[in-house]
This record gives sequence, structure tokens and C-alpha cells, in this order.
Amino acid sequence: MSSAPTPPDRYALVGHPVSHSWSPFIHGMFARATLQHMQYRLIDVASDRFRTEAVQFFVDGGKGLNVTIPHKQTAAEFVNELTPRAEEADAVNTISRLPSGELVGDNTDGVGLVIDLEDNLKIALEGRRVLILGAGGATRGVVGPLLARRPALLAIANRTRARAEQIAARFAGRGAIIASGFESIDEGAFDLVINATAAGLEGTVPPIAPTTIGANTVCYDMAYAPGDTPFTHWAKAQGAQATYKGWGMLVEQAAEAFLVWRGIRPQTRQVLELLTRKGPAAVRIIPPGGSGP
Repeated sequence: MSSAPTPPDRYALVGHPVSHSWSPFIHGMFARATLQHMQYRLIDVASDRFRTEAVQFFVDGGKGLNVTIPHKQTAAEFVNELTPRAEEADAVNTISRLPSGELVGDNTDGVGLVIDLEDNLKIALEGRRVLILGAGGATRGVVGPLLARRPALLAIANRTRARAEQIAARFAGRGAIIASGFESIDEGAFDLVINATAAGLEGTVPPIAPTTIGANTVCYDMAYAPGDTPFTHWAKAQGAQATYKGWGMLVEQAAEAFLVWRGIRPQTRQVLELLTRKGPAAVRIIPPGGSGP
């Protein structure tokens, strides 16, 4: 008598909302390319149900969870242990269950962004002047990895200056980092401006001075959308050298989560090409931190 087939290892993305997510497509492509026996689904959970649903997922044998808005900080309090990069970000987007049953929280957002910038887009970070717009979870997850690339300056600007100052203080001593309000940035043109706000959902752009954009400035929106986002449209109008959206960060942070779970980092080029060819026609603007895992 033949034995029953081994069920696939189970993974999922938990967030609210998640119906827009491309994560099942991305991880499905990764699994096929690397011959991994696994399945990946979406779990839509409101904030007051996150802990209950996450516990049940792992009790039922789940191997790992990706976490998206609004649960990333709650997830950091939920797990038994944090990796160094999740601890410094105070946010978790990847949870793994150890054989002991303990849960480890990680954050792959920052490494995903850096890989997209340096490897995919060939944008140098060392010695460059970088501005991040926004001081939410998306920013907290990427500041550490960006500082590790030794920029000449990393500026964080936010509508509420105090929130930007909190992040800057958290990373003090790691490099040249400053904080300001949107309208009080007085550092001239930057080499790289990263939009980590959700302003595009309202069809707006953070109120920063056009002087932050120069002829050699590259602008990167962590959000993605069909065509330009409000930020990339604005940046082009200011004469930015180039503009990019967050498709690459979405795929690369997912690949890093896959590595955490399965011990192998999948190739991303084919997935990114398929996603950027098919995805833009089917999605609205997805905000930073809500674009997937």
C-alpha cells in the first residue's frame, strides 16, 4: 500500500487588507524554481485578531508568516525572539517557527530595498546624500541597512518632526543621520530621495521643497502603481535624473524571507520581469509596507 503524499509546508501573509497582495504569486514562482514543497496563502486579519489568528496558524502546523500593515509592530511584540535587524527596526515582516516551537521575528524590508537599489538599479549608496520621506514602519525597517552602506548623509523628513527625530535618535552613532519636518529640509539637492509615505493613496506628495531635487537626483517610491505614482510624477516634473517604483523592493524582500524559511535565496530577475509586465495593469497604488510581506 502506497503511503499518503507528504503535505506541503504552509506559509501565509497576514495583514489587513491583503487581497491586493502579489505575495502568493511571488512565492509560488520561487517555490517552483527551487523545487520547494510548500504552499502560500493570504490571511486577512484586523488588528484585534492578529495574535489569535497567528497563534492558530502555528498551532495548526504553519511554518512561517509574512506580516504586512497594520501588524508589523505588533508582530515584534508577539514573537519569542527578534533577529538583530528586526530588533533595531522594532518591526517584523517575517516570522519563522523553530523545531522547538519558538517563533523568531525578522525584518527583510531593508535588505530588499538595498538589493534593489544597488544590484538591480545600479544606484550607489556609499558616500551619497540620501533623503527618506516619512517616519513610519517602512522607514524604520530600512534605516539600518541604508546606514550600513555608509552614505555621506541620511536625512529623515516627516510631517511630524518629532517622529523623524525618534528614528534618528534610535540610530545615532551608526552614521551621519539627521531629522526634520517636510517643510524645513534645508540641505540642498540630494543624490537619492526615497518616498516611504502613503501620501500617494490620497493623490498627494509630501510638501518638500523642489530644491531637494537636482539634475542628478534619483527618486524612488516604495509604493507601486500602474504608471507613475504622484511622487514619481512630481519628481519628473522637478527634473529628477530618474524615477523608480517599489516593485524591486517587493520582490527582493520576499526573496530574503524565502531564504530565511527555506535556506535558499531564489533568483529574482524572472519574477520581477513578469510582475512588472503583468502587475501594473492590475493594481492600484499600494503604499509602503503594504506591498507584500
